[in-house]
Amino acid sequence: SCSYQRFVSCYRCFYKLQPQLTRSIYDQFISQLQASIKEEIQEVKNEGNLEGLLGSLDKIVEEAKEREEPAWRPSGVPEDDICSAMVPYLLKHRCHLRRALGDREEHNRKVAESVLMGRDRIAELQQLIQARQQAWQ
Repeated sequence: SCSYQRFVSCYRCFYKLQPQLTRSIYDQFISQLQASIKEEIQEVKNEGNLEGLLGSLDKIVEEAKEREEPAWRPSGVPEDDICSAMVPYLLKHRCHLRRALGDREEHNRKVAESVLMGRDRIAELQQLIQARQQAWQ
């Protein structure tokens, strides 16, 4: 299997000396790992006391009924949950970015006007210089 090949590649020197022992160690390691994971999952289930937690969540919702906004609860659809949380923030951020863009565009317009005025002034001065140079000659 692919996982065994990765295990062998990590312990290549040991595998070259005793391939059967390496396979035995791998099998034992995998079985202990699987048992440990199953135990952890069972402990989480036992310690979780989900019914108690959901009851306390319902109590919080009941207490929050006096508030103007109801307590947030997940809908069970991650896309909807993230949208309900992120859309107001993103709209506010978009408004801020549009304002910043408008400010930058106004600044750029003023800079462009001053550049054009500077170019016009340079052209006027060049004509004045040429006129005086011709008059001098």
